[in-house]
Amino acid sequence: MMPGMNPRDMGKLMKRMGIQQKEIDATEVIIKCSDKEIVIRNPQVAKVNMMGQNTWQVIGEAEERPLQLFNEEDVKTVSEQANVDPKKAREALQKNNGDLVKSILELSKN
Repeated sequence: MMPGMNPRDMGKLMKRMGIQQKEIDATEVIIKCSDKEIVIRNPQVAKVNMMGQNTWQVIGEAEERPLQLFNEEDVKTVSEQANVDPKKAREALQKNNGDLVKSILELSKN
């Protein structure tokens, strides 16, 4: 919003400029990156359409967390197949971005 401008006038101005804004009732926004997730809880989300182009505005407190590329079943499989303890299996999976075959082959070489 522009300081000192009436919200109603702002809405009229945006409409004349071909800008439409819609508030979205969201409870959580998750942005997935190649190595992490950015989670925004209780966000304020607006969808803005300007000349056919959609833009999303997200306001809130974000928390970053690493992506979990494997689960405990994967750890168990690697551990059993490579005949190593779960800790080594987990480390190999982390190193190999969750790739089970690559992790088993790497651990089996030792």
